[in-house]
Amino acid sequence: MASIHLDKVTVQFPLHGTRVRPSGRPARRPARFVGGIINGSRRGPPHISALQDISLTLGSGDRVGLIGHNGSGKSTLLRVIGGVYEPCAGRVEVSGRVLSLSEPLLGMSLECTGRENVVLRGIFVGLTPRQVLSRIDEIAEFSELEAYMDVPLKAYSTGMQLRLAFATATAFEPDILLLDEQFLTGDAAFVEKAERRLKAFVGRAGIVIQASHSERLIRETCAQIVLLEQGRMVMFGDADEVFARYHAERSAGTAHG
Repeated sequence: MASIHLDKVTVQFPLHGTRVRPSGRPARRPARFVGGIINGSRRGPPHISALQDISLTLGSGDRVGLIGHNGSGKSTLLRVIGGVYEPCAGRVEVSGRVLSLSEPLLGMSLECTGRENVVLRGIFVGLTPRQVLSRIDEIAEFSELEAYMDVPLKAYSTGMQLRLAFATATAFEPDILLLDEQFLTGDAAFVEKAERRLKAFVGRAGIVIQASHSERLIRETCAQIVLLEQGRMVMFGDADEVFARYHAERSAGTAHG
């Protein structure tokens, strides 16, 4: 059964070469609604606190949206859950197969063919080669790239690469699905087809976590919302309540800006 447990997770990125004032603070600090908190220290380089003491427990059936300003920690949190980033403090426990649509080309190689990349991506998410090979024809048909499956990925356009990545990612059902903004590209007809596929895909996943600046998109998918501010979780609850607070804080920040 799918589950996610985060206990006081902290992620920091060092800022090598950044000047720090005698007070221990860096020369510049971000505005409240832009970026994470920058901390300085006399003992080492300053760092950005991308996530600070995040604790969260989710189980099968949970549909959670991540909202917040640019640099609030949404993508970092998804990458921690997806195993891309290791926290510098705290504990992360994830049970179940995780699929991230926030890193479209993760596990794929420009030097390999489309067909080989489908296999690489499948193995990357924990499937056997036989399981992957059974879906290649369907992936090629959906992506409309049948003629290019034996061509190296470096010869694809960016749009073609993303088509293949989307078709491959959504061919295998995960226990935990991570979404970061829109993972769709192509002409109008393909985007419409991809949206239908994605909605069905989201419905079958055990846990879904989606980060987006689009309230409409979040509300269509998620019942609960995490509000992040400068790497901290300031609220977790019902969508109506969290969005009400988010809009109130944004309005207050604009009025005092």
